[in-house]
This record gives sequence, C-alpha cells and structure tokens, in this order.
Amino acid sequence: MKLGLVLSGGGMRGAAHIGVLRALEEQGIRTTHIAGSSSGAIVGALHAYGYDWVDILEFFRKLQLWDLKKYALGKPGFIDAEKFYDEFNRVLPVDSFDSLKKPLVITATDILMGTQKYFRTGELIRPILASAAFPGVFSPVKIGDSYYIDGGTLDNFPVESIKHQCDLVLGVYANAMNPIDIDELKHSYHVIERAFKLKTVQEDIVKFPLCDILIAPNELGQFITFDKKPLFEIFDIGYRHALKALAKHPITA
Repeated sequence: MKLGLVLSGGGMRGAAHIGVLRALEEQGIRTTHIAGSSSGAIVGALHAYGYDWVDILEFFRKLQLWDLKKYALGKPGFIDAEKFYDEFNRVLPVDSFDSLKKPLVITATDILMGTQKYFRTGELIRPILASAAFPGVFSPVKIGDSYYIDGGTLDNFPVESIKHQCDLVLGVYANAMNPIDIDELKHSYHVIERAFKLKTVQEDIVKFPLCDILIAPNELGQFITFDKKPLFEIFDIGYRHALKALAKHPITA
C-alpha cells in the first residue's frame, strides 16, 4: 500500500508532526510518499532522509532561530534564511532529492512571479529553507533565477501534490485557529502572524476532506509560531492525537 503523509506549516507547532512520526514508528507503519510546507517540509525532509523521530526532535530542539550571526544584512527580512544552510547540511550531507529514501514534495512561493513551486528534484536544502522562510521575518532564498519564501503563502497543506500517487493519505495539520484576547496581540508581528494564520486556515480547511485520515489538534492554536519553549508539549499533543486517530482508523499493509 502506498501511504502518503502530508505535513502542514506551523513554525514550532510543526513539532506535532514529530509526535505523529513517533506513533507511526511505534506501530510499524511506513509512509511511502511525503509532502510538506514550511516546518512540515523540514520534518518531511529529515524523515524522508531516514532519520527517526528522536533525531528529528533533537534537531528541532537545537535549532537556534534568533542567532545574532544570522541577522540579514542588505536583505529584506530580520533573519537571513540562507545562513541556516550549514546546520541543515550537517544532517543532510548529500544536498539532493536523490539522497532521499522516499519521494518528497516541498512547497515554496516564488515571490517575484507570485506563483507556487513544488520542488521534487535537484538540490534539497535551499528549497527546505525557502519553504520555511516566513514572510517579513526570514529573507527570501535564491534558487536558480528567482527568490522563494514560505510555502504556506500559497499552499500550506499540499495534499493534492501526492494524493494521486497514494492509496491512502494521512494529513497532519498544525495551524488550528482559536479565538484570542486582545492582550495577546502585544506587538505588530503578533498582528501580522494572526492575519497570515487566519488567511491560511481558511484556505486549508477545504482540503481536509481530501485526507483519508486527518490529525488536526485544536490545542495547537494556543501556541505562538516561533516560541520554542513548549516544544515538547507540542510534540506530545501530536503523539497523543496520532494514537487516537490510528486507533479509530487502523492502517494495515
């Protein structure tokens, strides 16, 4: 059976994807195709390369987003996304889609042409960095003759990119939207993040019926995109919800 795994964006909420991987590994369920956007692209790429959930969670734990050495100089954005290349190259030493053990699709947005791009071949790391380059925070990533930003801008939940290749699609959605209080919007970037999330969720929920199994924990709506402190709590939410979903919808070969 061909089992597709679709991982949404969501910043540090993407740790929930790792919890889902733990549940799949414990039950001996092997995915055959993966599609991911933003943090889902990071988790998906490491999974497709062959890392287990323990290694992927450790990578997330060690990843330093706000390193002064990574500030963008002469580029639009606070953080230069391309300065994360070496960290990813250490865990993905062969910078190519050909190095992966299973097919992977990564979404990114061509900021110049205003179009969605699905990366499936060629170099691997820069498409990952581009897919996770949240607008206004991380600088666009140059790939070929153009520049790319967060895949979630135009396709945060790329179910269609692999559905036709799979017998069953398991979707993991990390962008739950809950009502908030005005005092939670303390800074301008909180307002920007909230607005971006509102738009994204409305576009993504129409894709939920395309998934044979959907894991979309509402609890994730309480977490801020770039806050690493609740990393293990988010991971545990993904794990627990995956166990419930798999108990309700058992996957057999």
